Formats: sequence, structure tokens, C-alpha cells
Amino acid sequence: MSSVAEKLAKKAPRRTQAKQVRLKLVYIDFWSAVKLSFLVAICLAIVTIVGTFLIFTVVSQTGVFDAANKLFKDIAGGSSDLKSVLSMGQVMGFAVVVSLLNLVVTTVLGAVIAVLYNLSVKVTGGILVGFTNN
Repeated sequence: MSSVAEKLAKKAPRRTQAKQVRLKLVYIDFWSAVKLSFLVAICLAIVTIVGTFLIFTVVSQTGVFDAANKLFKDIAGGSSDLKSVLSMGQVMGFAVVVSLLNLVVTTVLGAVIAVLYNLSVKVTGGILVGFTNN
């Protein structure tokens, strides 16, 4: 009495030919590139804001700001305070401004790269890409 698994194991597996497809990338849609670069920029902005918050929290909890504030007071004099300049609101506000600027720059950069690629394809003919079904 043989099981179904043994019958399947006895069958010789058929070797299929690996098909290859060669395609040329000759055009990048401008608006698709802008939308994709905008989404990537939003992701980077979120990572920047959350990372800044986490780093600020860790540095604040470990006492690095207290030591830096003491050193700053010793060097600059007793009247100035580093903690008032580097408060949570100030640091997070700076992180939001940097994230917004990064959002604009990344989106524009994606659009410029798409335009430059589309112009260079007229000279070079595009990128040849090969695919296989392995």
C-alpha cells in the first residue's frame, strides 16, 4: 500500500525552461515620480520627528543635558542657561521645520531626477533590464 506522497515522490519533476524577458526602461512618468518622492519624503519626515523625540528623551533622561548645562554655565558665566535654549518645544519645533524643508526638497529632487532621466533616454536609449522566472 503506497501513499499519495510516495507516488508523488516517484514522479520525475519536469524541468521547465527559464523564460527570460528583456525590457527597456525608456520613460518615467513625471507625476508618478513626484507622487512617489512625496510619499518617501513623508516617511522620512515622520522618521526624523520620531527619531529626534527619542534621542532628545534619551539624552535628557541620562543627564547629558545637565552636565552640558553645568559646563556651559562654568564657561559662559552664571547668567546663561542652556536648558532654556534646548527645551523640548524648541528641539521639536526645529525638527518639524527641518522635516518640512526636507519634504519640499525631496519632492522637487524626485521630479528633477525624472525629468533628467527622460531627457537622457533620448541620447542613451534607456536602461536594458532582464527578468527571469526562477
